[in-house]
Formats: sequence, structure tokens, C-alpha cells
Amino acid sequence: MSADPFDELERMLSSLFGEQMAADAVQALRSSGVDPESLAQMPGMADVSQLSPGQLLAIRAQFQQMFHASPAEPVNWAMGQDLALQQARRDGDPMVSASQAEAFRQALQVADLWLDTATELMPAPGAREAWTRSGWVERTLPVWKEVCAPVAEAVTAALSATLEKQIRQMPEEMAQAAQQMGALGSIMRTMSGTAFGLQVGQAVGALATEALGATDTGLPLTREPGTALLPANVTAFAEGLEIEDSEARMFLAVREAATARLYAHVPWLRGQVMGAVEAYAREIRIDTEALESAVAQVDPHDPEALRAALEGGMFAPQETRQQREALERLETLLALVEGWVEVVTAQAVAPHLPHAMALAEMIRRRRAHGGPAEQVFARLIGLAFRPRRAREAAQLWTHLGASAGIAERDALWEHPDVMPSPAELVNPEDFLTMRRMAQDMDAEMDADLASLLDGTLGYTEGARQAGAQPAEGGQAQDGADQAVGETAQEAAEPGAGPAQGGQGSGEGHGGSDSDEDSGTGSPEAPGS
Repeated sequence: MSADPFDELERMLSSLFGEQMAADAVQALRSSGVDPESLAQMPGMADVSQLSPGQLLAIRAQFQQMFHASPAEPVNWAMGQDLALQQARRDGDPMVSASQAEAFRQALQVADLWLDTATELMPAPGAREAWTRSGWVERTLPVWKEVCAPVAEAVTAALSATLEKQIRQMPEEMAQAAQQMGALGSIMRTMSGTAFGLQVGQAVGALATEALGATDTGLPLTREPGTALLPANVTAFAEGLEIEDSEARMFLAVREAATARLYAHVPWLRGQVMGAVEAYAREIRIDTEALESAVAQVDPHDPEALRAALEGGMFAPQETRQQREALERLETLLALVEGWVEVVTAQAVAPHLPHAMALAEMIRRRRAHGGPAEQVFARLIGLAFRPRRAREAAQLWTHLGASAGIAERDALWEHPDVMPSPAELVNPEDFLTMRRMAQDMDAEMDADLASLLDGTLGYTEGARQAGAQPAEGGQAQDGADQAVGETAQEAAEPGAGPAQGGQGSGEGHGGSDSDEDSGTGSPEAPGS
């Protein structure tokens, strides 16, 4: 028997994970001060000789993926991508033949020609492609990472803390062994990141079996502009409709191209949509009591069990005011995108596709039952959208196009400040009238302000006249003062004489002279 207690542990790990990984693991355990004998008491570490070769290979592969994830990322995206690809291929993932690829490329090119008659926005740059389901996963997963990163951090932190607490509440001998592991927190974070990565992979893989194109969710899921359709899913969509595949393909190509035009030529749209998703996710608060209750029934060493618990909604996010505001912004933006695409598509295909109305109704039903985007967000971060907003948005865009024309309708996409608000979606028919009234009021106020500043405003003339009256009164008073001054000067001159002085005195005492004059006839007063 070896004198070094780690030798037996290293041999056991070597049988599972190979010599290099075993050596790295033992080195980490040595540096953390773990007692190797106590590890045998940990769940899953005893009697590995009973495992079959297939089980050992599976454990080895899972161990390599779990513990070789990037420490800078909260989620094990490698395992998530693998699961997403497995899900995408679960019901088959037919390769795209050369003839199919050419047919779909031509459909997307023709779609741009049809759309030129229905919108002022130019075609999106980039390639026109046909993707497999697994290709859709690989092309869109980088953006799904961006979408899920904020919620992944919150969920992973809460889950790792709960799992660590769960281990510390194990029987004493197991708890002592667990507490000796200085890297316990790191291990729990790794387990949590793996669990969330599996959840994302499950959701994205399921979505790949339903998505019709690169923009089917209404989200900008590719970083580069372009358009793409999934032939296998387009064929499945057309089944049972008694409509030719070519007609369904053209209808969906126009929808795809219309959405791509928006995100390509409305520069603020992508940032606003992704920003609303991130703002919602940043405010996620985990119900720790519900989480602890759920984890108590889950084996913390089983990522599949953790993933199942995640899918069961054990996190129950508590919605905050900031989340409600972000959700309203996101709902409104996606509804406006979907409504505009619906209206523009209907206008573009009307002269060409005899079953356009039936195809549009299929899309509306698909949306009403919870479209792909709603299902994914509900599963990942609790976001749910209301289809009625898309219907209201479609009514608004239809009304604008009929009343104001295509150019004025599409001009609303020029800046987010002029986009319809949630309140304006409630009464689409009144939108244009209310906007024009507001514009007229703003124009009138601007004109009045300009007139006020340059002195040409109507009431400023009256103010100027009113200000002139006190000035005239002041001049009259100055004239009176001057007259009094001249009289006083004349009285003071030496050659004026007594008569002048008496006159001046009489003028100065006119009241007394009058009394004296009347005094000569005063006896007549009683008689009269």
C-alpha cells in the first residue's frame, strides 16, 4: 500500500478521467488541504468499479466538459451547445440539397423585389441562404448567449449558494468531507453553470425544430445582416394546408426579408430590443425559499436533474417595477416589428399568392398559441408576450399606410422617440389625428416663441403702446414744472414793481382776496 494517501485517489480518477486530468485534480486537492480518505464518503465517489465501460466514458466526457468551461463565463456553453444540437437533430436534420438551396435563394431574392413595392426600406445586405436545424443553432447561439448572460449570472449565483447550503446540511460525515474542499464554491458554480447551460441548450434546440428563418422570433439572432430559411421546417409548416410548398416558401421568404430590412436599416432597433431584454434580466430576483425547497429534492451531482428542475420553473422570478417597464418596452417593440412585417408582407404578396390570407392566418394562430420567442423566453427568464399587441400594431400600420402613405408610415422608424407608444397602440385609428394635432400645437408654440424673441408677437405691440403713455404724462408734468419756474423767476426780477408784486401776491393768495371782495358785500348775504 502506498504511503501517500492521494495515490489511491489518483488511480481512481485516472480510471475515470485519464492521467493528466487526474494529476491536475489531485494537485488542486493537495493545495486545498483536502483529506483524501474523507472523499470516499462523498456521494458518487464510492465503488466506481461497479460502473460499466459505457458509463465510465459518459462520466469522463461530462467531467471534461463541466470542469473545462471558461471561468470567465457563468454558463457552460459547450454543454449547452451540444445539447442544443442533439435536440435539433432529435427528429432528423435533413441536409439541404443543392437544388433546395438554389430554390430558397431565389425565393429570398424575389421576395426583395416584391417588397420594393410595399416599403421605403431598402433590401438587407448579406447572403440569402438555406440552413439546416443544426446550422440554425450554430449561427444563432452567440446571440442567445448575449440574451441569457444577465439572467445566467443571477440564476447561477442563487443556485450555487443553495447547492452549497444543501451540501453543508448533509449528515455530519459527508458535511465534514464537503467542508474540507476549499473549492466547494467554485464547484457549485460550475455545477450551476452547467445546469443553466443545459437549460439554454434544451430551449434553443427545441426552437431549432420550429424556427422558419433567421428572424422568425422577431429578434435579431444573427450578428451579420442577411436572410435565411430552414427548408425542413418550412415544409413542416405547409403540411396540411393544401398549399403548394412553393407558395408557402415565397410567403415565408417575404416575411423573412421584411424583418431583415428593419434590423438592417433601422440602426437603433437592435440595441433597443436587446437592451430591453438585458434590463429585464438584470432585475431578476430569485425566490430562494422556493429554490431551496426544489433543490432539496434534486441530486446536486446530476446536471440533468438540475436542468429538469430549472425547466419546471423552480426559480419563480419576482417581478420588479424596472422589469415591468423593460417588459412593456420589449413587448411594444416586438409587437411593432411583427405588426409592420405582417402588413408589409400582406401588401407585397397580395398580387402574387392566391392563398396569402390563409398563410397569414396560420402565422397569427401560431403567434396566438405562443410563438417560438415567447416559449423560449418563458422558459429561460420568465418573459411572456401578449399577442394582442401585435394585432393592434398591425392595425396601426395598416391605418397609417392607408391615411398617410408608405413614406410617412416608414418614417416613424427613423428615431425611437417618434415610434408609437403602448398607449397609442390602444387606439390605432386615432394615432394619426392625435399626432398631427400635437405637431400643430408644437408648431404654433414654436412660432409664438420666435415672435416673442424678435419682438413681433401680437401682444408685444400693445405692451409697447402702454409703456409709451407714462412717458407722455411725464412730459406734461415737466412742462408744468417749467411754467411754474418761469413765473417764479419773473416775480423775483428787480424791475417788477409793486403792482406786479401785488398781482403776484394776489395770485399767490387768491383765496384771501376773494374773501375780502366778498366782505364788502357781506351784509347782503343774510338778506339774500
